[in-house]
Amino acid sequence: MSQTVHSEWGLAGVEALRDRVAVLVIVDILSFSTAVDIATSRGAAILPFPYGDTVAAETAADEAGAVLAAPRNAGGQLSLSPHSLTTITSGTRLMLPSPNGSRLSLAGGTAKVLAGCLRNAAAVARHAHMLAEGGDIAIIPAGERWPDGSLRPAVEDLLGAGAIIAALNLSTSAEARVARDAYRAAGPDLADIIRDSRSGRELAGWGYADDVDLAVEVDVSATAPVLCDGAYRAA
Repeated sequence: MSQTVHSEWGLAGVEALRDRVAVLVIVDILSFSTAVDIATSRGAAILPFPYGDTVAAETAADEAGAVLAAPRNAGGQLSLSPHSLTTITSGTRLMLPSPNGSRLSLAGGTAKVLAGCLRNAAAVARHAHMLAEGGDIAIIPAGERWPDGSLRPAVEDLLGAGAIIAALNLSTSAEARVARDAYRAAGPDLADIIRDSRSGRELAGWGYADDVDLAVEVDVSATAPVLCDGAYRAA
């Protein structure tokens, strides 16, 4: 039976595939996966943590010997903003709560988990293929949340997943094929599509256009962040 790449959305997608695949790749372009790539590329470790309970996060960070990420709007501090991590010091352990990417990262079960984005699509594809050792691979676009908590499929995550699937160049499920073909169809318009997406416009409107600029760069990183012992590190 040939090695196959699968793709399903969000936490339900992780739960549906984690027992069937050897490797899960979490794709949360704006901004968790991009932040993880930038930080681990500089030698830092990123500890994912569910978003929402600040007291629990502070306690967990203390127990793990980690710095807790500040709110994105704190200004000048390490946060979920990828731009804030461009000067992170090698060896830093940063606990990074996020509503989507962190939550999905911690739900992978026994599968090996990587964080993928446009910046490291080819590197993550290579490392996922190696770690899978012939087993199937799942690429999980994280998506966003509507106010009622339901999943909002996000075009940037679809395209990021498609970039990794295209780089894997393996047999695909129907869902993975659609993501791959969407990425290929975007072509030179990829960055403009993401900037004009709901998430891209929201971030730019909140003053984080620099984060979007970092997120739309394709294959500028050779880092494949792998989750091991509760932390993402460069492979």
